[in-house]
Amino acid sequence: MSKKVFTNEQILALSKNRYIKRVSEKGITYTDEFKSLFVAEHIMGKLSSQIFQDAGFDIETLGNTRIKSSSKRWRKAYKESGELGLRDTRKFSSGRPLKRELTLEEIITRKDAEIEYWKAEAELLKKIELQERQVKNGSLRISSIFALVQNILSKSKYKNMIRHLCGVIGVSRSGYYNYLKSESTRNIREQRDLQLRKIVLKAFEHRGYKKGSRSIKMVLEQEFNLIINRKCIQRIMRKYNIKCPIRKANPYRRMMKATREHTVVPNLLNRNFKQNIPGKVLLTDITYLFYGKGHRAYLSTIKDSSTNEILAYNVSANIKMDIVTDTILKLKKNRNIKISKDAFIHSDQGCHVRQEVA
Repeated sequence: MSKKVFTNEQILALSKNRYIKRVSEKGITYTDEFKSLFVAEHIMGKLSSQIFQDAGFDIETLGNTRIKSSSKRWRKAYKESGELGLRDTRKFSSGRPLKRELTLEEIITRKDAEIEYWKAEAELLKKIELQERQVKNGSLRISSIFALVQNILSKSKYKNMIRHLCGVIGVSRSGYYNYLKSESTRNIREQRDLQLRKIVLKAFEHRGYKKGSRSIKMVLEQEFNLIINRKCIQRIMRKYNIKCPIRKANPYRRMMKATREHTVVPNLLNRNFKQNIPGKVLLTDITYLFYGKGHRAYLSTIKDSSTNEILAYNVSANIKMDIVTDTILKLKKNRNIKISKDAFIHSDQGCHVRQEVA
């Protein structure tokens, strides 16, 4: 180890580097990631000082002696034990080093603990990466990370690996312990959310069709006399995967639109609805009729614009073309109605009707 002593300014500057775990006046503890990076780049033929410089270290601050010493130590450890030799194993031992040699049983126990630590670390990182892919903004809440740590520790017999796992993912142990203390509060919140879920589901399925957060809020206020913030409703729907299906497009509308694309109908009426000639300007439209529990019918009408009289109508359970043609046929069959020779039916250029009366 170099005898060079760091100043307070140099310690502060070095501690900001991502490849440093701890730094004191006389020593530096590098991360296992940097050791692996150093060995890999050194094998590719890169100089030791260049590797440190590319990693953001000030060569003058570290000194050539410290760099050469670290390089020699890491290359030797990698040659003897591979990637495992670059790991910082000091966290697996405590107290003063033993002066006697370890027994075979003690060596196996230590190695088993070391393997268990690396397995827990790999599992935690894998789970965090998997959950981050499922989150839209790519970052997990700190409570979700603490929950993953708690889950891994509950399955391991080594309960003292909290420091190791928290250090791996860069969170504080005090934050994890606070998370454990607030478990009762989280349980109370979970019970409250379950009650809200029942209320939201009741409004969600009200009258036999599914709704979005806006409709749920209105149903709760009007039907159940409950006022719940819409953001709260959205949170409950996200949490319990309550999704409102997107309404499918009417296939008949799509077919008619495809066949009549870029079609322009001449403006014969020019908004001159009231011509005081009965039977000349006829208006038609289709409206919805709701009945029972979520049932719907369709009403097609033909109206005389001069007298405001309904000349013909037809009710149907679907919105196919027949609802329009049947209405026109009823109009033609009614002998009591006198229609002008130059009469025509005016509609809104929808996909159901655009037909003149012969």
